[in-house]
Amino acid sequence: MKRIERKHLKENELAHTLEAAREYIEPRKRALTSVAVIVVVFVVAIAALGVWRNRSRGASEQALAEAMVALNAPVVPAGVEGAEGVPAAAQLGATGTFATEEAKLTAAIPKLTAAADAHPGTPAGIQARYHLAGALAALGKHTEAIAAFDEVIDRTGSDSLYGRMARLGKADTQARAGQLDAAIEAWKGMTAEDDEVVPKDAVLMQLARAYVQKGNTEEARKAYTEIVDNHPNSPYTPEAREELENLKG
Repeated sequence: MKRIERKHLKENELAHTLEAAREYIEPRKRALTSVAVIVVVFVVAIAALGVWRNRSRGASEQALAEAMVALNAPVVPAGVEGAEGVPAAAQLGATGTFATEEAKLTAAIPKLTAAADAHPGTPAGIQARYHLAGALAALGKHTEAIAAFDEVIDRTGSDSLYGRMARLGKADTQARAGQLDAAIEAWKGMTAEDDEVVPKDAVLMQLARAYVQKGNTEEARKAYTEIVDNHPNSPYTPEAREELENLKG
């Protein structure tokens, strides 16, 4: 008997619950339907965004890969024999091989530009922009190279890996362009930072050379001395010692 009563009580509770739910939903049916539609649209939008990002990432990586094929192609002067005594591919006009470094960089720049401009904010696009800046600098297109390095810094931040590399590349390009004061200020800033990623011995060597070029032997001597004293195992230390002796002379 008690079991039957408990069953009736449960059925009554269920009936009351369903009735309460119906009474709540009925006047709000339109609003709840709108909310459901919004939720579905939101979920679909999130899924579509994920698909788009994956496709964009894949496209940017593909564009970078195609550009790097040209940038990393071998340079074999015409008339030079290959490793097995076979005439060089450059002489035969084979695709992907260049007779000069200039020809290779000239061919790579449009591909790097396309990859960087098509996907500017992706990691692959940023890498393409960085390599583009280096190629432009190597061809002596300093203004364009500095602008490309600046864009890498702006997009990634000066403290990111590519940001640091771009800062180094920019300073080197400024020195090549004769903008020694700007390059010196950049290198001085890098040597003052507590950053293990930046090769301070290399930066100090660049700084010392720039001071020598400007005729500031006192500051050059300080930079060379810092290499010798603080970076005794650096590959630049022998050159720094030699330059210190030359400055004494």
